[in-house]
Amino acid sequence: MNTRETLVLIHGVWLTGLEMGWLGRRLSRSGYDVRYFRYHSLGFTPLQNAQRLHRFIDGLGVDRLHLVAYSLGGIVLLHLFDSYPRVPPGRVVLLGSPVKGSRVARFMSTNPLLRPLLGRSLEQGLSGDTPAWRGGRELGVLAGTGGIGIGRLFGAVEGPNDGTVSVDETYLEGADDFCTLKASHMGMLFSAPVADQVSAFLETGCFFKG
Repeated sequence: MNTRETLVLIHGVWLTGLEMGWLGRRLSRSGYDVRYFRYHSLGFTPLQNAQRLHRFIDGLGVDRLHLVAYSLGGIVLLHLFDSYPRVPPGRVVLLGSPVKGSRVARFMSTNPLLRPLLGRSLEQGLSGDTPAWRGGRELGVLAGTGGIGIGRLFGAVEGPNDGTVSVDETYLEGADDFCTLKASHMGMLFSAPVADQVSAFLETGCFFKG
């Protein structure tokens, strides 16, 4: 890359954004000016966090912007483009995002001891009531098949999964490319193959096929 295009990383539920640091450093070495959007995943709904994300993006003042969202962050992005269609052009990658809702979250929501751990992330989010994709730009979806995570403890994942999110929960109508890699849900953030695939999509608009 001849210029450093801006890339925003968006974390998932229960995280602070610091967990995105390894992936961010890897993508920075690929030539991107990496920024981190941090938000309260439990105290605000995905829609409210999308509103905060929009203000964050406005503050960057860039003409071109790539977005990489992990887990719940992908649902925040769906709300962003549903409410604010004039986001600067660029490519989007979702990592392990349960855009069709999370079986694990729905299971937890039925348990009075576990439901408070989800806060407001269920509202038009992990419960499955999410907006359609309206981004109007190239979108890549990456899902993990590592099978290690809290979903296995609850018996709430089905089929190929990353231990927390099932592959079928990540399918998004309108995506330009889809890729699965053997990585756990959290492990995606520290996986060199995942970082390489993200970089490939941001550069070319498609994942590379091994």
